[in-house]
Amino acid sequence: MKPVAHASSAVPQPRFCAIFPGALGDFICFLPALRSLARAGEVDLFARSEFAALAPPGVKAYSLERREIRMLFVEERDSHADVERFFANYAAVYSWLASAQTNFVRRLRAAAPGRARIFPFGPGSPQHRADYYLGCLGEIARGDPLPRIETTAEAEAWCEEFFARHDISHRPVLAVAPGSGAREKNWPETSFLKIAQWWGGEFGGATIAIVGPVEEERGGVERLLQACIPARGLNLAQIAALMRRSQIYVGNDSGLSHLAAAAGARAVVLFGPSNPAEWAPRGERAQVLTRRLGCSPCSDAIMKSCPHRACLNGLEPEEVIAVLARLPEVVTLTRGQSGITVSP
Repeated sequence: MKPVAHASSAVPQPRFCAIFPGALGDFICFLPALRSLARAGEVDLFARSEFAALAPPGVKAYSLERREIRMLFVEERDSHADVERFFANYAAVYSWLASAQTNFVRRLRAAAPGRARIFPFGPGSPQHRADYYLGCLGEIARGDPLPRIETTAEAEAWCEEFFARHDISHRPVLAVAPGSGAREKNWPETSFLKIAQWWGGEFGGATIAIVGPVEEERGGVERLLQACIPARGLNLAQIAALMRRSQIYVGNDSGLSHLAAAAGARAVVLFGPSNPAEWAPRGERAQVLTRRLGCSPCSDAIMKSCPHRACLNGLEPEEVIAVLARLPEVVTLTRGQSGITVSP
């Protein structure tokens, strides 16, 4: 007797489109919302191309510069049919791009009638960005509210090779990121230097300084790079693996600090003019240090014209060292007769 073929009863998953224009810190905050969408269906994400390595399972990442997205900004009648076909198969289109541009909004709504959900890039009132993006999804929002990324096997293998090449595999390692998107958010280079000197003198540890093109172009970190192991030209997956492999990460209010927290690193993040209630990196092993002055947090305009920057300049290295010394990863460092060992 021949077996009877039964039609599959599986219901096809809906497809969603997510259009997100933010930088690294914004994108990390967006991850819980992106994961919620991926639980509800298949997701095509249009964002910065370098974020593809950080996309959660169930999400296919594409460049925000894709033609059909760019066509939403231009008035070309010949392109309308192509744009409509592009968005036709999506159950819903979620966009945080150009919500204040009337023509963009009109064209997206016409391309996905009744299915376009368009939101401002940021909340209108102080609210953590991760909560805001998750709240935009309404009933779809569910699951873990913390941003999380998994380090890839390839990136972890690269990290082990990096540690072996610099002969630091058996030493305590501190990772620091002295830059950010704005100079006014940066703790002084001399303060990072004192942290690195304490780490080396107290534990015989090595310090890795993570810098990107912005820091290289701006300058102001040359002495730190000379005193540390420079980490230049890395992709985001490699940086995440390096942060997670290190005992401690210390950085400013920056996208890299959000990456460290989401990767599960023990992260200590220094805040000055920014509002931690809105921008603090979220992670199970992340914490923020701030002086909580009467004038902070402040607006971008005031931040850029501030004559003293006391919120960061007044945060003494000794204060940060006292916090670092109490962390479990530091407490477990023991001084043996033949040198420093890292306790399991």
